[in-house]
Amino acid sequence: MAHERGIDMSRSGSNKVATKAVRVIAVIVAGALATMLGACSSDKPKAVLPTTTPAAVPNPLTGIVPSATGPVIAVKVDDTAPGRPSMGLDRADVIYIEEVEGGLSRMLAVFASAKPDVRAVRSIRSSDPELLGQYGKIIVVASGGGRPALRVLDKSTLHAVINDRGQVGFHRDPSRPAPYNVVSNLTKVSAAVKGDGVRDVGFTWAAGAPQLASAKAARKVSTLVGSTPVTFVWDPKKARYVRTVNGRPIVTASGAPVAKPNVLVQFCKITADPHDRDVNKNPTMFTKTIGSGPVVLFRGGKRIPGTWTRPRLDAPTTFRDAAGKPLLFAPGGTFVALVRRGAPA
Repeated sequence: MAHERGIDMSRSGSNKVATKAVRVIAVIVAGALATMLGACSSDKPKAVLPTTTPAAVPNPLTGIVPSATGPVIAVKVDDTAPGRPSMGLDRADVIYIEEVEGGLSRMLAVFASAKPDVRAVRSIRSSDPELLGQYGKIIVVASGGGRPALRVLDKSTLHAVINDRGQVGFHRDPSRPAPYNVVSNLTKVSAAVKGDGVRDVGFTWAAGAPQLASAKAARKVSTLVGSTPVTFVWDPKKARYVRTVNGRPIVTASGAPVAKPNVLVQFCKITADPHDRDVNKNPTMFTKTIGSGPVVLFRGGKRIPGTWTRPRLDAPTTFRDAAGKPLLFAPGGTFVALVRRGAPA
């Protein structure tokens, strides 16, 4: 009996081992099948989702692709013989030429595409915050300014960076006499001060313009900012208007000509500001850039008359031709001469 029980027990144990082996094999086979099925399914072509490349956005201050990054910086720059040659001016996107005091002119250069070293940095004027209001809360760099002008600046939404206040990015060029030796490093300013980036200030860009077909030739632009002659000569090889003084091109310290494809002569109401005077007691001039008036756009060696309108401080300036259509600027940047009504153009 015991022998029979032993035999029976051994058979029972064998059956259990066999059953366990079958289960293990089944698991292995199932795993292999799953792997094979997964491999087969991975061999099937996957659906490719369509991709789109976003359209490149041009810089609204130049019409050039790609758009500029970082803050916009406006710099007050000298516009007299002792301040020349300038530094970095050829890399500005927009250069305003405005009347100050005693019939002299100064420049307000707007930089977005590049952040070079700029010389010679000069003092702010009380009308500059109005002009720059259309750019948003941008950075403005100046050497200093009279108390009335600085009060106006400090009340504005602009981010002021002033040398006389010991602020960031300034040094003096030892090869130049004061006050024409103040240099601003715009890369340092851009890294240290937060300001708005580029926005539409009213320029409409187009490689061609139908108005050119009937426009008068204008290979030279001659106007007056205050009592300062301001002239530009069209260079067809460069496709630029080159600013000149006494018939000679103005060049920067690097030898680059100060040139843009557009010259806009904008006629404004300009009045003396009795609260802001220079060291010689000459009243500074306030150029009104909110309002409306005539303009003349020069591009491609041609002259196109039109109008400008700007309703409020934070609004862009609208430029239209004589038929009421948008004035079309050649991509690449612009000189804007802010002149008195009745000045030549």
